[in-house]
Amino acid sequence: MRKIVIAGNWKMYKNQSEAKTFFSEFPTHLKATAPQAAIADQQILICVPYTNLSLLQTILPAIGQSNLSIGAQNVHWAENGAFTGEISASMLIEMGIKYVIIGHSERRQFFGETDETVNKRLKAAQAHGLTPILCVGESKQHRDANKTESWIFSQLAADLVDIDQHNLIIAYEPIWAIGTGDTCASTEANRVIGLIRGKLTYPNVTIQYGGSVKVDNIDEIMAQPEIDGVLVGGASLDPAGFARIVNYR
Repeated sequence: MRKIVIAGNWKMYKNQSEAKTFFSEFPTHLKATAPQAAIADQQILICVPYTNLSLLQTILPAIGQSNLSIGAQNVHWAENGAFTGEISASMLIEMGIKYVIIGHSERRQFFGETDETVNKRLKAAQAHGLTPILCVGESKQHRDANKTESWIFSQLAADLVDIDQHNLIIAYEPIWAIGTGDTCASTEANRVIGLIRGKLTYPNVTIQYGGSVKVDNIDEIMAQPEIDGVLVGGASLDPAGFARIVNYR
């Protein structure tokens, strides 16, 4: 059975004070927006800046939401070394972290991430028991040139070499829809995610959609049969809005 994972990515937002405020409000909104029928086997995940990881891990028990976890936004492939600004899998494990985003388009665009380094990070994460969220997706140039499928398939082929698909989440994030207000039509996202699933050896991998996910489009997105959750950027910064996204109808 495929697991539903609703994940927020705070990117480089929220200091510790702001993170505390979010988590003081989020549980109340979560309860207020909960549908009558509980959504079974759903994981709620918020990936935060490194400075918030330990703090929020200490706050989680008081919230009493067993399916809520804190995740990281990146991990290095080495156990330790002269890698200024990076963080290792064992450091994340020490803090009780179980999930980590790898290969986000912003890492690829601004920080030189390649399919080779993505693959190395995935291997390191899995070797330490972390569940990685692998991000793949096409640019507007690729889409306009009718290369969406070939581009994503090439990413998957390189990123997933020797990766255990039983401990993996994939997020399809069309780059042209991230932070732009443009959302890939839910039916088109469903089509592409179905094609991604067809390239996997394990069909029950959770595959999310990400790209300008908002309160007013979450229900339509989650109604699609191939979509197993969402990776939410800006909308995850608002406790009331993210609670409504978690509790889609």
